[in-house]
Amino acid sequence: MSEIAVSLRAQVGSFALDAAFAVPMAGVTGLFGASGSGKTTLLRCLAGLGRCDGVVRIGGAVWQDDERGIRVLPAERGVGWVSQDSDLFPHMDVAGNLDYAIRRRPASAPRHDRSAVVGQAGIGALMQRAPLSLSGGERQRVAIARALLAGPSLLLLDEPLSAVDEPARRGLLDFVAEAAAGFEVPVIYVSHSLTEVARISDHLVWMEGGSARRAGSLADVVAGADFSRWLGDDAGAVVDAVVRAHDESWATTVLDSAWGQFTIGRIEAAPGDRVRLRVLARDVSIGRAPQGDTSIVNEFHVCVAACDPLGAGDLLVRMTPRGGGTAVLLARVMRQSAARLGIGPGADAYARVKAAALVHRR
Repeated sequence: MSEIAVSLRAQVGSFALDAAFAVPMAGVTGLFGASGSGKTTLLRCLAGLGRCDGVVRIGGAVWQDDERGIRVLPAERGVGWVSQDSDLFPHMDVAGNLDYAIRRRPASAPRHDRSAVVGQAGIGALMQRAPLSLSGGERQRVAIARALLAGPSLLLLDEPLSAVDEPARRGLLDFVAEAAAGFEVPVIYVSHSLTEVARISDHLVWMEGGSARRAGSLADVVAGADFSRWLGDDAGAVVDAVVRAHDESWATTVLDSAWGQFTIGRIEAAPGDRVRLRVLARDVSIGRAPQGDTSIVNEFHVCVAACDPLGAGDLLVRMTPRGGGTAVLLARVMRQSAARLGIGPGADAYARVKAAALVHRR
């Protein structure tokens, strides 16, 4: 089985965890929620470090199944863990920390080439440095590289960028995504920042009050009605696209997407590069006919899939491409406007995207 399947219950003081979800093994799974929602508690249970009841299945391996009397010890689960503190050995230099992981790697664990991991992490010049002499971003790169070299069957990253500045944060997020793909290691990435999880996640588990409220593909969870209501003004959709070309005369970049051609401000990316956009519902308007004389460049022919209440006087309108497909755009419109235009499920309409934020490129 190529999925991570979890059904766990735990009581930690007054906090109750009762979470069940299943996501594909491949890629990065974002574990997202507000502080106190149970993300770290769930992570500790996955690693076998917390007292809990239930089932944990990682691919074909059963780590816990209380009904069958199965509970694999933490040391035998092959989990790589990186926290916000990196936890590098201060008495060893960077090379020593990496070599320690290699020496402790079980014979049956995946063997990742040391030079490949070092190159991917961009830490080749740091080998003789002491951990305390490194910046926060450098320490986290080393910590993730050390975890990879131990040959984990699952890599757990618990808010690893909370103490890292923004420029280093972007590079580290790219490294995590590239490591998950390049070394074929399933990653669960914990964060309370939607920007972080939207940048690198393939799948998303939304935690609230100790429960997994929803799990699935990033695009599906982010565009869900409950999640959108929870986000409020920040509700929006994720759009994956590929760079088609640049128009230097207008300083724009043209993307190919499920919606057709999408034009944004000029970005530094080569034709063929994959990018990810976040389109907020408040930045999308709807009409029943094409609009020619307008400053809005991106207009798409859509089918209204659903209209959900969003606040007292607004609706969250969920739209899919008119030609078919599973891509989703969201628009926040007044109930009065929707009634006037006859906007409802099945309606033929045109979505006009006023702005889109680039969250990822590679």
